[in-house]
Amino acid sequence: MKYEIVLKGSYALLKVFLSTGESVVVEPGAMVYMKGPIEVKTSATGGVWKALKRAILGGENFFMNTYISRGESEIGLAPQLPGDIDVIPLKDILYVQSTSFLACDPSVEMDVSFGGLKSFFSGEGIFLLKFIGHGDVAVSSFGGIKSVELQPGEEFTVDTGHVVAFDGTVKWNVRTFGGLKSTLFGGEGLVCTFTGPGRVYIQTRNYPAFVEWIKSLVPRQTGSR
Repeated sequence: MKYEIVLKGSYALLKVFLSTGESVVVEPGAMVYMKGPIEVKTSATGGVWKALKRAILGGENFFMNTYISRGESEIGLAPQLPGDIDVIPLKDILYVQSTSFLACDPSVEMDVSFGGLKSFFSGEGIFLLKFIGHGDVAVSSFGGIKSVELQPGEEFTVDTGHVVAFDGTVKWNVRTFGGLKSTLFGGEGLVCTFTGPGRVYIQTRNYPAFVEWIKSLVPRQTGSR
């Protein structure tokens, strides 16, 4: 399977090129176009139990679409949010926030993982998508996407709303931003400190914060008519 990312930046598009017999697992609703002899199968990827866990705990779709090529073909994929796309070579384990998953090799096992007692992604719940094995995983971001390679013992602190994905080798801890005053009035809330080795992928825009900003613009009903 080959791929190309075009229009990188705010409105990226992932072009996946499939030869006969090759396939790719795609997030429902991500397909922009298809070209060539392609068969589409919709199923509970990984079995019913894992699909239920993804849907109930991880906020992900119960069903996934698998595109199977019956000849030379091409698929165009794009996320719902405006932003960038990156394809990550999986090194054993990769954790991804649910809104960032786009597609992956069918050889990759998809599951969910408990993220601890504190909410990992503000407004996103306490479970992360967990990818296991070897293959490529395509992720999307809200805004631009940047990868950071951490050396052993190196620390990197990120606002939780800006995290896209990270390697299973990376240790992480969610905490409040500074003291009580900073947490309440500093405009940050929760942050996550990552400790290397491994890769961390971040996005330049904060989706939960953007949603709250949109809500602030909606006129509130006062109850009077």
